[in-house]
Amino acid sequence: MTTDPALPTYPAGLRLAGRKVVVVGGGNVAQRRLPALIAAGARAHVVSPHVTPAIEGLVGSGEVSWAPRGFEAADLDDAWYVVAATGDPAVNEQVGRAAEERRTFCVRSDDADRATALTPAVGRHAGLVVAVLGERPGDRDPRRSAGVRDEVVEGLREGRLAARHHRRRTPGVVLVGGGPGDPELLSVAARKALMEADVVVADRLAPREALGDLPADVELVDVAKLPRGRSAAQEEINRVIVERALAGKRVVRFKGGDSFVFGRGYEEVLACREAGVPVTVVPGLASPIAVPGLAGIPVTHRGVAHAFTVVSGHLPPGHPDSLVDWDALARLRGTVVLMMAVQNAAAIAATLVTGGRAPGTPVAVVCDGTMPTQRTVLSTLGKLGDDIEAEQVRAPAIVVVGEVVAVAHPDHYS
Repeated sequence: MTTDPALPTYPAGLRLAGRKVVVVGGGNVAQRRLPALIAAGARAHVVSPHVTPAIEGLVGSGEVSWAPRGFEAADLDDAWYVVAATGDPAVNEQVGRAAEERRTFCVRSDDADRATALTPAVGRHAGLVVAVLGERPGDRDPRRSAGVRDEVVEGLREGRLAARHHRRRTPGVVLVGGGPGDPELLSVAARKALMEADVVVADRLAPREALGDLPADVELVDVAKLPRGRSAAQEEINRVIVERALAGKRVVRFKGGDSFVFGRGYEEVLACREAGVPVTVVPGLASPIAVPGLAGIPVTHRGVAHAFTVVSGHLPPGHPDSLVDWDALARLRGTVVLMMAVQNAAAIAATLVTGGRAPGTPVAVVCDGTMPTQRTVLSTLGKLGDDIEAEQVRAPAIVVVGEVVAVAHPDHYS
């Protein structure tokens, strides 16, 4: 009986544990095929006068057996599956005929159209096996199959592909840091959490484009629109995430940057714990490091800055509720990164100068970090207030103070 390559293939998964599988050939193709067969529990037997050092190592470890000679038809007795992987088409043809006589499926590395079985491009994720085959001769491009496999597996890992109604759903809250704004900077874990959510509670600075990828049945709560003041809004956010989780929902609390870097994320952790709601964390790229980095400014540099300090500037120096020791900060020689500081930048700069920092200390203000409108305003501590006003800087912006700015922009400060 001959194989008709024009007919479509019938896909199936083989359970080879404890069953004899014969690989004829000991070169690179055989070396690539053997690990998967071993992982499936097959009793792998290699027939070849010579084998690669890697296969010899598998023989030495007892994971495969080896007949160091040419192929004989009797090698296929009692075999469930055969791989013809020699560099000689005549030998591969002989293997194929012997397999056909024994009604044993055979893969051929040299000519898929003359084989009775095909090796798919295989990927695995979360208990699923993705196997891609070209259906007919014109479709059997290994690179195309591998590319499709990689796209599918990546989609599963990122959460873009998910059988939502058949997944294992665990009620609770996941705090997801979305990074500085560009959706391309979301982590794989963050994308996966979003795609598995029943409810997404999103901040204004969370990467908004990522919300467009959510499945249609996901409830989106835009907490940027919550009324009343800051404290009341946070209390309402806590109430929403806890209420939805207690109703059996999988809730993602989605915010910009990292949840624990001026993101009030731990307040939400405490609210969940108090209510007995399971809570996990997916960290995000922290804006005070990522945004300067993407703008080409390092926060540390050998021989220039051995430390960096991240400070919230939402309260000005001297404010009774401020927890920042501005005098101590002014005496530090490292980099200072200010967040939420646009409104109070002039007062902060003046305080740092009064505390000992030179008025000529380089400063960079990175506006709309990672977004298409990103721009960098270069200044000094002595001129910062005037430059922010002249350049019409608006939040969100991150202010970097220190000699690392001059390292990144030597011409400006020469």
